[in-house]
Amino acid sequence: MSTKIIARNRRSKKLRAKSIDLGVNRLSIFRSGQHIYAQLFSVDGKEVIAQASTLDKDLKLKAGGNSESAEKVGTSIAEKIIAKGIKKVTFDRSGYKYHGRVKALADAARSAGLEF
Repeated sequence: MSTKIIARNRRSKKLRAKSIDLGVNRLSIFRSGQHIYAQLFSVDGKEVIAQASTLDKDLKLKAGGNSESAEKVGTSIAEKIIAKGIKKVTFDRSGYKYHGRVKALADAARSAGLEF
């Protein structure tokens, strides 16, 4: 594996360990070159409560690898989470830098009503 991937995995392990200590649900993201995915995991991490991605048919996105698409995914996941009665989550950026699409998704989720 390359050093870049090893460093990202190391950062993600630290973030997940801290989120387990907080005892709240974890909003985890994954980004690829063309798409971005968001999942809400239960406190123990064994169950996916809600999910949204640029591949969802209800979002009707033409391009999935840009910040505008990430904002729509952030708004969508926040609406699904709030509909389940959850307001407070911890944001797991999976070792990615808080920049670009990751930041756009997080800001959209916050503006839609999530607290993290």
